[in-house]
This record gives sequence, structure tokens and C-alpha cells, in this order.
Amino acid sequence: MKKRRMLIVLFCAVFLLTGCVKVEVRTPEAEIAEQHVERGITLTEEGRYDEAIEEYTKAIELDPKLATAYNNRGVAYGSKGQYDLEIADYSKAIELDPNYALAYTNRSAAYYYKGQYDLAIADASKAIELDPNDAIAYDNRAWSYNAKGQYDQSIADCNKAIELDPNYAMAYANRAYAYKEQGMVAEAIADFEKSISLTDNPYLIEEARGQIQELSK
Repeated sequence: MKKRRMLIVLFCAVFLLTGCVKVEVRTPEAEIAEQHVERGITLTEEGRYDEAIEEYTKAIELDPKLATAYNNRGVAYGSKGQYDLEIADYSKAIELDPNYALAYTNRSAAYYYKGQYDLAIADASKAIELDPNDAIAYDNRAWSYNAKGQYDQSIADCNKAIELDPNYAMAYANRAYAYKEQGMVAEAIADFEKSISLTDNPYLIEEARGQIQELSK
């Protein structure tokens, strides 16, 4: 599961940088802060999380109201398994920008990994309210529904994630787990096979193949 989460949050970090450009007069400090954020994203993508955290912290020191810096530092903390620090940063990003949908999406994943499924569902739902086209938020909520044994709700959310992004390999894998728990073997195998066809992530492929082998016995 940790490998899956890393893929999700890294995607979010890059997307958030793209979305943080504002049409307004910026101070020199703010411009330098955004440069630190850009370097932090590159370092996060390279798996150099401690260095990324340093870059985001420098950005925050220069521009304490830069919500993306807090969000992206949270991503780096989460990639190190430091979930409390991660959640604190997402919460600060949301405090600064209450309409920051992807910060809610990220925090929902962090709550999931702490086993706080109701909080995860609440955050994913808020993200969906703010951005109904956020396929990741639907998939995050589905994982928490799976963990709570609410498989019909999980499948419904996976269906929506796939509708929004037909090439979303993880959503197929997620739905496959729900089908498996409901005893829908053929559907589960089909979704695991579909997830394999849509990804080059070796961890997801290995897990899906293992599940297919288990279900085929």
C-alpha cells in the first residue's frame, strides 16, 4: 500500500504546482519561495525527501501563506511515513486555503494510512465537493470504504473514478479488491487484469498477479 500512496501523492504534488500560479503582483520573496517549491517537487520525485522538506521549509519561511508549500511538504513527510507531520501540513494548507481540494485529497490518504477511516472519508468527500472531477478523491474514499467493509460504496466510488479517468489502473485494482470480498471472482480477476494492462508500476503488477493467482485456485 505504501508504494501506491507514493504514486498518488507525487502526482498531486506536481499537479498542485501547476495550479498554484496566481495572476497578481508578487514580492521578490514570494517568487523565490515558489522556486524553492519547484526544487522541492523535483527532489520529491527523485525520492530525496529530506532535501525536499528543506526546500519547502525555506519556501514557508519566505512566504508563510504559501499553501502549496505546506501541502507539498506534507507529501514529503508522508513519503517518509511521518503521518502526524504530514497531516499537520495539510491542515495548515487548508487553513490558508479552505478551497484547496487536493490538500483534502492528500489528507484523506494520510488518515487512511493511520487507520482513521471516517476522517479519511470525510476529507475525500470534501475534496469531491470542491472538485467533482477529482478521480483520486473518489479512489481514496473507496479504499476507506473497503477498509470498513462497505463494498457497495467502494465499488460505486471506483466506478466514478474510472468514469473520470478510464486509464486509472489503481481504481481498477481497488474495485477488484471489493469484488473479491463480495465473492465476485470473475469480476475481480477481470479488474486485476485490467489494472495490469494500464500500468508499468512493478509493485502494482506484482500484487495484481498474486491476487489473480489466488483467485484462480
